[in-house]
Amino acid sequence: MIFENGDRIVFAGDSVTDMGSAQPVGEGLFDNVGRSYVRVVENMLATWYPERMIRVTNSGISGNTSWDLLNRFDRDVADLAPDWVSICIGINDVWRQFDCPAMPDPHTTPEAYEANMRAMIEKVKGKVKGIFILTPYYIEPNPADAMRARMDEYCAICKKLAEEYDLIFVDFQGMYEAYCKIRHSSYIAWDRVHPNQVGATLMAKEFLKACEFEY
Repeated sequence: MIFENGDRIVFAGDSVTDMGSAQPVGEGLFDNVGRSYVRVVENMLATWYPERMIRVTNSGISGNTSWDLLNRFDRDVADLAPDWVSICIGINDVWRQFDCPAMPDPHTTPEAYEANMRAMIEKVKGKVKGIFILTPYYIEPNPADAMRARMDEYCAICKKLAEEYDLIFVDFQGMYEAYCKIRHSSYIAWDRVHPNQVGATLMAKEFLKACEFEY
């Protein structure tokens, strides 16, 4: 398992990372870390690796786009002196193009998204042990669906950047696509975005698979 005793992991993202965490940074007692996959990751690390004290920090804020996360990245991520950084952003970059089509201001083109992701990566690259790039997703198995097709473009950007910068890539979209071959997306999320605890567990499992986690 790649995390060592004393490591700090900072999870940056939007609502699917946030899920009720303390703002702007959630960790520690009670429900400060929220109820997302971040909480499940923390639970599983503490359960299977009790000898390793690993600090888990949730820096997700609901509604964030890649622009929003970039604007607060220094305060909520880089300045926390993390050992590992996880970035999961892009759902709102795509979603606003569909639920607010007449309002171009909050829209983020693929080119702008890639530039924002690069800027965040370069803020911490070489200063941390590793960076995770987690894809945004839309829990829609039909690849011809307009929003799913658009989301796939942003997922491809994540994969491209992970390969270019030699980062750890976690494909949430691919994971959900495989799951939806067995169960309908409503089993995870009625809006096909915000997961219940089954979805949070699936995401945590997919994340830990990239961490050489041993059960």
